[in-house]
Amino acid sequence: MIGFFISALWLIIPAYLPNSTAVIFKGKKPIDFGKRFIDGRRILGNGKTFRGLIGGTLCGTTIGVFQILISGKLNLPDFNGDPLIVFTLALGAMLGDMAFSFIKRRLGLDRGAPFPLFDQLDFVFGALFLTYLVHGNWFKINFTLWKIIFILLVTPLIHLAVNYLGYKIGEKKEPW
Repeated sequence: MIGFFISALWLIIPAYLPNSTAVIFKGKKPIDFGKRFIDGRRILGNGKTFRGLIGGTLCGTTIGVFQILISGKLNLPDFNGDPLIVFTLALGAMLGDMAFSFIKRRLGLDRGAPFPLFDQLDFVFGALFLTYLVHGNWFKINFTLWKIIFILLVTPLIHLAVNYLGYKIGEKKEPW
């Protein structure tokens, strides 16, 4: 049973890392170029930058490549030795976060405003969705329904812990 939990977390690590690391890159050029949507609100906001998107995706991909290299020694899923799978998980995480940022803006929520559960799961939805689209066969074999359920249950707890850490080191304004 513990192997199941470790395997599920192992598979999602390339998606967990990008959001945590994107904030470190502190880009100045927002992805939406400061433009407003038809509702008059910003499309994404200043928190979604090109440097963050690229940096976060690269960090997630890098950890995933490292996982590929050591997975055989640890008897864990190896992503078929394909760096594109871990890239897709990382990029999907960033795109999922941006998609929910777009939704938050449409709802009139400011940057950093709490959006319970969506804030904790947006990147998981994006990573799983994009990876399913691009690597469907691999996805179906590795992300079983029970692994997805486990990931969806444990991610909010991990996300809150990481946000609290970000708050403690001065990268987040509020711990939650």
